[in-house]
Amino acid sequence: MSDSEETTTTGTTTAETTTTEALQHALVGQLMAIIGAPDDEDVARAADDIVQALDVRLREAQTAAA
Repeated sequence: MSDSEETTTTGTTTAETTTTEALQHALVGQLMAIIGAPDDEDVARAADDIVQALDVRLREAQTAAA
C-alpha cells in the first residue's frame, strides 16, 4: 500500500472507496440515461458494463474483508 492510500475501518483503502463511489455515481447517471432513452441498446450496454465492474469491485471488497 502506498503512503497516499489510507486504510478505512472496513479494511478498504481510500482509493478503492473512491473507485467504488465513482462506479456507483456512474451507475446512477447511466440509469438516468436509460430512463431518458429506454430503447437505446448502447445506453443499456454501457449500464451493464458499469454494473459488471461494480459487481467485481464489491466482490473484491467483500473477499478482502473476510
